[in-house]
Amino acid sequence: MEILMKVWSYFATNILTQPAYFIGVLVFVGYLLLKKPIHECIAGFLKATIGYFILMVGSKGLVDNFRPILTGLKDKFNLDATVIDPYFGQNAVTEGIEKTFGRTFGDTMVLLLIAFVFNILLVRFTKQTKLRSVFTTGNVQVQHAATAFWLILFAFPTLGRLPILLIMGAILGLYWAVGTNLTVKPTQELTEGAGFAVAHQQMFGIALVSWISEKYSKREKKNHKEAKKVEDIELPGFLEMFNENMVATGVLMFAFFGSIMMVLGRQYFIDLGPANGGITDTQSFLFYILTRSLQFAVYLAILQLGVRTFVAELTESFTGISNTILPGAVPGIDVAATFAFGAPNAVTLGFMFGALGQFLTIGLLILLKSPTIIIAGFIPLFFDNAAFAVYANRKGGIKMACLLPFLSGILQVAGSALIASWVGLAKYGGYIGMFDWVTVWPLFTVIMKFLGFVGVGIIIVGLILIPQLEYRKDPEGYFQITEDYDAYAETHDVD
Repeated sequence: MEILMKVWSYFATNILTQPAYFIGVLVFVGYLLLKKPIHECIAGFLKATIGYFILMVGSKGLVDNFRPILTGLKDKFNLDATVIDPYFGQNAVTEGIEKTFGRTFGDTMVLLLIAFVFNILLVRFTKQTKLRSVFTTGNVQVQHAATAFWLILFAFPTLGRLPILLIMGAILGLYWAVGTNLTVKPTQELTEGAGFAVAHQQMFGIALVSWISEKYSKREKKNHKEAKKVEDIELPGFLEMFNENMVATGVLMFAFFGSIMMVLGRQYFIDLGPANGGITDTQSFLFYILTRSLQFAVYLAILQLGVRTFVAELTESFTGISNTILPGAVPGIDVAATFAFGAPNAVTLGFMFGALGQFLTIGLLILLKSPTIIIAGFIPLFFDNAAFAVYANRKGGIKMACLLPFLSGILQVAGSALIASWVGLAKYGGYIGMFDWVTVWPLFTVIMKFLGFVGVGIIIVGLILIPQLEYRKDPEGYFQITEDYDAYAETHDVD
């Protein structure tokens, strides 16, 4: 048993939780199963891994570039606040799990193993379960396992180690399988059959946003109107420069982050120092603001390049896995992959309106003297809301691309304040803060806390029923959308 745990620990540390290598290994195995020459398998592994590294450079650059600016608000105004960010949330669990529950953080890796194996088994029996996607975003799995472990300990603080891990492994594995599965249809339609699903922190959110946007679009068509999309907007005169994505992104980020940085003041960034993303006392504050703002467009372009580099390899090679090991399956990957397929300016719009919703709600918490004040984290601020705008724009146009991220921003802050306070994570300074974790998981926690094992049963049965109901709505197209997208598009009148 000890040898098996060491093997698992090595695999989890070096491959499973390192999505670049995990995606690379999937591509390599997929090409082997397709009986491609070994040099093509190695080339596919390298291209997919390097492409994911490029995506991570863009993603990390976005986060690292602006995290000091947002957390600076906490320092500037001496707020005893909770930062909504998956990494702050993971750190909060690491710090508090032993103090609060007398457990060790190491159990989260065992939980991850149980949930991941369960996800694969559910997809292996796809004809019965109707589940079609495997969660492959390893770094996100660690964040999920950490927060889920805390939530079940909160609901069952006296339960033994093994029952805790088995119960939450089943719920988390089902959540991964069901959540990614919910994104299959909207993502296939968004990407015109690229062959992947989303495996991140807002899977139920993507499904909800897509459903609302589609309902809105159908209502507009009944009224003989067409939902105008972001890319259809033609701006007059000098405003036409905003039709160019990089220009629009640069200008809007300069206005948005410039305002925050002016509030923080030049001295704050001097005190921060160049080593921590600040400036020297001789550096121009104006050009520092300009550089930070324009880097948003730079990192977004890098991220999109990474997506284009690895997605083609992954989707082609995964047919080898889906034809042999996991029939009909698709990989669930990072939500950032969707940004390369939607209207470029939708990404910026989603970020801006999501930020507006977050900041207004934070202001309301301060006015109401909430016991938990939230500080915006860049990952929920950007990755949730930008993705929602991309999906919303495709069906519901610019109105939905603005409204739904705005409402999401409100939920992210209000939901985080409520759940982080209730379960005790607020005092450790962080909560995951992403859409599913301020809506779906608080609901799970309430059900488990007040209904006990009956509640666990309700959650498991509810999750199992979701793909069954999806299948019943469209039995012919349900599997066709991943197996033959062109045929699906013809028979389903896809826009």
